[in-house]
Amino acid sequence: MKTILRHLLSIFLPALLLCQAPGCAWGENVRKPVWAGRFYPSDARTLRADIDRLVTECGPARADLPDSVRLRALILPHAGVVYSGWTAAHGGWVLGKGRFDKVILVGPDHRVGFAGGAISDATGYETPLGCTPLHPDAGDLLGSDLFRAVAASDRQEHSLEVVLPFLQHFMGDFALVPVVMGPADPADYARSLEAILDDRTLMVVSSDLSHFLPYDAAVAKDRMTIEAIVDLDGPRLAAMENAACGKLPILVLVELARRRGWKPVVLHASNSGDTAGERSRVVGYAAIAFYEKPNVQGKTPMTELSEPQGRLLVQLARAAIGQTLGQASPGPLAKMLDAPAFQARQGTFVTLTIDGRLRGCIGNIVPAGSVVEGVQRNAVHAAFDDPRFSPLTAEELDTVEIEVSLLTPAKPLFYAGPEDLVGRLRPNVDGVIIRQGTRSATFLPQVWDQLPDPESFLSHLCQKAGLGVDAWRSGLLDVETYQVRHFEERD
Repeated sequence: MKTILRHLLSIFLPALLLCQAPGCAWGENVRKPVWAGRFYPSDARTLRADIDRLVTECGPARADLPDSVRLRALILPHAGVVYSGWTAAHGGWVLGKGRFDKVILVGPDHRVGFAGGAISDATGYETPLGCTPLHPDAGDLLGSDLFRAVAASDRQEHSLEVVLPFLQHFMGDFALVPVVMGPADPADYARSLEAILDDRTLMVVSSDLSHFLPYDAAVAKDRMTIEAIVDLDGPRLAAMENAACGKLPILVLVELARRRGWKPVVLHASNSGDTAGERSRVVGYAAIAFYEKPNVQGKTPMTELSEPQGRLLVQLARAAIGQTLGQASPGPLAKMLDAPAFQARQGTFVTLTIDGRLRGCIGNIVPAGSVVEGVQRNAVHAAFDDPRFSPLTAEELDTVEIEVSLLTPAKPLFYAGPEDLVGRLRPNVDGVIIRQGTRSATFLPQVWDQLPDPESFLSHLCQKAGLGVDAWRSGLLDVETYQVRHFEERD
C-alpha cells in the first residue's frame, strides 16, 4: 500500500504544486484574481509579453526622473491593458527590482460603497504573474478605526488588481498593503499611511482621469487635473468635477507629498482615444512619479553663483574650445573651479555668436554630470558638432562671443487650448520645450529677443522640432518651461 501511495504522490503532487502561484503557500487565504482575462491577459506568458511590448513602445522620448533622487510614489492608471497599459508601462522606467520591500497600493472604491478604507484580510494577492504576500502593516492598519475588511470589495474591486501585475513584473518580490478608499478625510488617511512609510516603501495610487468626454475636451480637462497634481494643489483638485475616479487617493498622496517634500514629475499622459478606443467618449490616463531629493552635503545650488563665478564658466567654455584646437588650457582656472558651488548637477547650454549672429548652440536640459562637466562638453559640441554650422576655426575663436546658460528643472505647462497656451507663456522669462511623439525642440529664453511675439515664437519652435508651423494650435503638444541664468564675457 505504501508503495502505491508513493507512486500516486509522485504523479499528482507535482501537478498540484504547479497549480500554486509563485509566492503562495499551500492552504493560505489568498485573494484570487477576479479580472484576469477581462482587464488583462490570464496567461502569464502573454501578460509579460504584452507589458514588455508596451515598455518598448514608450520609445526614446520617454520621461525619466532627475539624477540622484529617490522614487517615493507613483500614480498609475487601472483601465484594461489595451487602453491604459501604454501609459502604465512608462512607470517601468522608474521602478527597479529589489529597491522596495513594501508597496502601499491605494485605489478608489468603484463597486460597493462604504466609508473609510477597506483592507483585505487575505494573506496574499494572486495574479497570473504570481502571489504577492500582504505586509504585516496591513494587519496593523486593520486594527485602527479608519480601516476594516470589506469582503464584497475584496471580491469585486479592480483598481488594485489591474495595477498589481505591472508592479510584479518590474519590481519582483515585495510585500503589499492594499487599501481601497471610501469617503474619509484625506488628512486622516495621510496620517495613517505616513506612519508606515520608510525608505524601503513605495506608495502607488491607482487612478484613471476624466471619463467619457470627447477627445479634445478630455485632453484639456486632464491637463488641468495633472497641473493641479503637479502643483500639489489639493483644494483646486478637490473642487474639480470628473477629474479622476481615484481623486480621493490622489488627494491623500498630494497631502503626503506636501508634508514630506516630494516632487512630482509627469512620465506620460494619454487617453483611450490614443490607444484602442473611439474618440467620441474617452477615458484619461496619467503616470506621475513623486521623488525626494537626498540631502547632499557640500553642494551649493547654482542659483547662488556670483557674477564673477559665472564668468569663470565662460572662461572655462573658451578654454575647452581652445584646448580642442590645440591651445594650452590655463592651469589656474581648473583650481578655481574646484569650489563646491561648481559641482552641482544642473542643465547647461553654451551659445556662440560672431557679430551678433549665431555660430553654434548646444546644451542639455536634464543634468548630465556637474555644471563644470556640462559647460566643457557643451562648449566643444557647440563649436564643432552643431550640424547647422561648419566646425569653428582657430581664427574664429578670437572673434567668437560665448554665453553660458544654467537651467532650472523643466516643469510641465498645462493649458486648455492654443489661446490659453499663448497666454501662459512668459516672454523673456521662460525657456520652452515642446514634444509630440518622438519630435521635440527647445528655445532658451534669450530667443524671445528675436521672436518677441508668442505665436511666432511657438511657430518657429514647432518648425525647429520638424513639425508644422501651426502644430501648436492643435492643443496636443506636451509643453514644458524652465528659466535660465546666463553669463557673458562682456558682462
